[in-house]
Amino acid sequence: MGLLTFTIVISTTRHLADGREIVYFDAVPTPREAVDPRELPPVATASQVRWDPLLGEWVVIAAHRQTRTFLPPADQCPLCPSTPGRATEVPEADYEVAVFENRFPSLSTEVDRDVPVHAEGNPLVTLRPGEGRCEVIVFTSDHDRSFADLGRDRARLVVDAWAHRTQALSALPGVEQVYLFENHGEEIGVTLSHPHGQVYAYPFLAPRVQRILGQVGAYEGDLFADVLAAERSGPRVVAANDHWTAFVPAAARWPYELQLFPHRRVPDVAALTDEERDAFVEVYLDVLGRFAHRFDEPMNYISSWNQAPVHAGREEWWLHLQLFSFRRAPGKLKYLAGSESGMGAFVSDTSPEGAAEALRAVVLP
Repeated sequence: MGLLTFTIVISTTRHLADGREIVYFDAVPTPREAVDPRELPPVATASQVRWDPLLGEWVVIAAHRQTRTFLPPADQCPLCPSTPGRATEVPEADYEVAVFENRFPSLSTEVDRDVPVHAEGNPLVTLRPGEGRCEVIVFTSDHDRSFADLGRDRARLVVDAWAHRTQALSALPGVEQVYLFENHGEEIGVTLSHPHGQVYAYPFLAPRVQRILGQVGAYEGDLFADVLAAERSGPRVVAANDHWTAFVPAAARWPYELQLFPHRRVPDVAALTDEERDAFVEVYLDVLGRFAHRFDEPMNYISSWNQAPVHAGREEWWLHLQLFSFRRAPGKLKYLAGSESGMGAFVSDTSPEGAAEALRAVVLP
């Protein structure tokens, strides 16, 4: 393999009125001097993480998030650029990509650390402060766009911002995993319609990552490599290029689900080369377009980066992205009912091969 190349990201760090950090990302050097004029109280977070002894998982308790902003009208959107007379979470009058600390975080570096060792009445449930970080990443200043129609240059800038935040948050004390994701569509549970995603820095390994690492460790061979090799030559590939393959997994849980794998093992987005980042954008915009035009109505989705843990298990991990939707047919959603919510046993309403064929058949505009 030739010399690996990585982008030098153009970023500018400023602070909001309550001390939260905001980072602007630009394709070319751009002055970012706007000041947040709002009078905001300091962010107070009393999050806890509690150990579930039966499932062997950490649960985040963040009751203060009940008061977070919920589906404001477009002219009150807190993610749009600031204008004279209306200051938002982004002080600049225009921007390309912006990332800032969430005002209603589930996890925070400023969390209240005065928590008991155990839950009241149950010494089996260990308690810890909800230390970590939650950020909002805004893909564009345009309220009415979506990731699918950002265009290649802006989408590539988002990838660079993902890489930057992965590195920055991985360096924070106590962080075990950095999770990048986008919720798209009100049916998913989005509380702000402006195109944006989020970044979580967990103080633990998420259950999915723990479970995958267990499977990788128990497998005789290279599980990630074998799964990718099998799917690249199978009937469920939807889009591919020299560096990435997007396929419907053979045991897909969701009505429409894709996994996007780079052809080279890397632990996280920050480790992708410039060429691999460009190639990802090509495949990702392709499959987002297929999701957007599969039905006459919008396709909600969750886009979920599966990155390596910050510490243990990085050498075995293979970066990949999950893209999935609750939409199973026009006007019909897949609900997590008794089997899924109660037992964690998924029952799929579509066949993986049929979903792959339907997505390949979408005619992109």
